[in-house]
Amino acid sequence: MPDQGFDNSGFAYVGNPIVRDRFTADPAPLVVGDTLYLYTGHDEAGEGEMFNITRWLAYSTKDMVRWNDHGAIMEPADFAWAARDAWASQVHEKDGRYWFYTAVEHDPDQGSAGKAIGVAVSESPLGPFRDARGSALVRNEDTDGPHHWDDIDPTVWTGNDGQSWLIWGNGNCYLAPLGDDMVSLAGPIRTIDLPDFEEGPWIFRRGDIFYLAYASMDKAIDPDERISYATAPAITGPWTWRGEITGSAENSFTIHPGIARFRGEWYLFYHVGTLSVDGQEGGLGRRAVAVERLRFDEDGLILPVEQTEAGILEGS
Repeated sequence: MPDQGFDNSGFAYVGNPIVRDRFTADPAPLVVGDTLYLYTGHDEAGEGEMFNITRWLAYSTKDMVRWNDHGAIMEPADFAWAARDAWASQVHEKDGRYWFYTAVEHDPDQGSAGKAIGVAVSESPLGPFRDARGSALVRNEDTDGPHHWDDIDPTVWTGNDGQSWLIWGNGNCYLAPLGDDMVSLAGPIRTIDLPDFEEGPWIFRRGDIFYLAYASMDKAIDPDERISYATAPAITGPWTWRGEITGSAENSFTIHPGIARFRGEWYLFYHVGTLSVDGQEGGLGRRAVAVERLRFDEDGLILPVEQTEAGILEGS
């Protein structure tokens, strides 16, 4: 096979999970030209800890088989107003710049408390990223949510008209237009009504259909998250619930969708708790990113996805 940019820090995909030398969570793919970049959090929870996500990592591939490990691209301390927690993120390209939207814990000594959304920017998908505004884009007090961690898990979409939109939330799903500067809100925050919405929204478009995948939870049936989705003719709705894409993650009550089209195929990234690293068993705060192919029926509805160890290996 000809060289496709595989470097000495790389590894080969041998099935799920993708990364096997450390715990990764909250996958966020980005396609730029002939390369798919995958951003994750670095799970480092010890025994008795729920979450300890210390930094954001980046990987890349040109063929979904050979992967480059680019290491850490940011830490919460790179936001001077943040206290900790490298929670779920997404990198969004617009006009040749790369905008990194993410959730962190706001430093209570700097005027706010609870989870908040920050935005960083770079001229490259691999950084260096810098805080693009010097303060949180969305603070806990900016939304009327059910708890202090409702402002998490940002996903961004830019339409053909150049208007960008931010969707995020836990408990409530929020939507707001972004300003042309990509670091301000250009309109009021509204909510999207989605059945059993828990967290982790991911927005994408295929043809004339907008899709909003998210982590759902029906506590009366199952205390673990699953991935559901809705569709709409426009990003502002109306949204129609379409059902589940896939069930709960093995050995993890959280699950987090990241969806991208690359080299003519659609892929669903998510995380599970099945990996063991250096004697540490996987679980809630020690998750591992996996991937499956995503397929659609003739009406554009997403076909159910089975989570497998083989993943996207040929013939799977």
